[in-house]
Amino acid sequence: MTRITVIRPQFVEFVPDLLEAGVLYISRRYATAAHLCCCGCGIEVVTPLNPAKWRLTESNGRVSLSPSVGNWSQPCQSHYWITGNQVKWAGAMSAEMIAAVKRRDRSDAERLTLAPPNWWTRLWLFIKSLFVGTKD
Repeated sequence: MTRITVIRPQFVEFVPDLLEAGVLYISRRYATAAHLCCCGCGIEVVTPLNPAKWRLTESNGRVSLSPSVGNWSQPCQSHYWITGNQVKWAGAMSAEMIAAVKRRDRSDAERLTLAPPNWWTRLWLFIKSLFVGTKD
């Protein structure tokens, strides 16, 4: 297995069935990016592009994906950043560190996907609380 150190962005409407190593397929329409794991194992990596998952930034024809890609559920357990079309490898992580990152990711996803109540809802709940008696 040969590690990928440079990745080429390719903007597509649909991610193809067969992915080419070293290519980051980006579908703006479906807010998704996909690539083959940069370690060379051949596992398909899909990264949903939304505030609760990954962000894609573009500058001068180069793309960056954040946060990092951690394939901890796969046998390779590879971990890397895609920054300016470069693949920056991260060190191995212990099982405890991986579990902590997964917990934080779940917490971040919940925080970012649960919309706070709008101000009408908050006002109604406040008014309702003024008239609801307490049970003795």
